[in-house]
Amino acid sequence: MKQLLRSNDPTAIAFAKVLLRGEGIDCFEMDVNMSVLEGSIGILPRRLMVADADHAAAARALRENGLEPDEQP
Repeated sequence: MKQLLRSNDPTAIAFAKVLLRGEGIDCFEMDVNMSVLEGSIGILPRRLMVADADHAAAARALRENGLEPDEQP
């Protein structure tokens, strides 16, 4: 799996997930429960992961809809 998006904005993550579902791309949100450690103030970002094979199509879908995916090394 590759990281597609990292954000502490829950609306950006939710929007990205809906876009990916619409394209038929499975995704997995990581670090959802980290808010317990931080006191629910939203400083720790969540990560949206996709399969390696889907990363290019997922990144393109985000760009076409105004979200900038994370750069991969």
